Amino acid sequence: MYAESFAKLITELQKLPGIGPKSAQRLAFHLLGTSRKSIDELAAAMVLVKERMRYCSVCYNITDIDPCAVCADTSRDDGLLCVVAEPKDLVAIERSGVYNGKYHVLGGVISPLDGIEPESLRIKELINRLKQETISELVLAINPTTEGEATSFYLTRLIKPLGVKLTRIAFGLPVGADMDYADPATLSKSLEGRREVV
Repeated sequence: MYAESFAKLITELQKLPGIGPKSAQRLAFHLLGTSRKSIDELAAAMVLVKERMRYCSVCYNITDIDPCAVCADTSRDDGLLCVVAEPKDLVAIERSGVYNGKYHVLGGVISPLDGIEPESLRIKELINRLKQETISELVLAINPTTEGEATSFYLTRLIKPLGVKLTRIAFGLPVGADMDYADPATLSKSLEGRREVV
């Protein structure tokens, strides 16, 4: 039905997460009605991200400088380490404005059905940090999904023998929810109400 170039754009947009055929079509029509300058700026921004973004060598957050701004911030509490699944979770916690420690980004959660085993995550790097750095408290801030719970349980079994105080954020978040969509007040309460894992 569509010209080849327009159909190709719809096909490529459908490859984005959460974008089905109808959404891809709406986006394609939106882009068609956008100025050439805006399209060039969008394309340049995508290329720039692909060229400059990488993972921080310390915490594995996405960054364009290494170490990232959070790891380089000397005003942060080096003894407080928050473990999150994805960089977007780190951003969500930062939006709450109540956490002032460092982070470790696992790169996902354990999900055998999706082929994600513990070895696929940055768990070995986390254990190395715990052995090399002086961490007084490790906060598990992983979404309370089935996979998130499995990941938290696995980490608890590995970390408890190391003698590090281990806490989890409180469940102010609904079970099955994604931290990326939580409002700052909910995340704030979750962090304030964290409890030690026994």
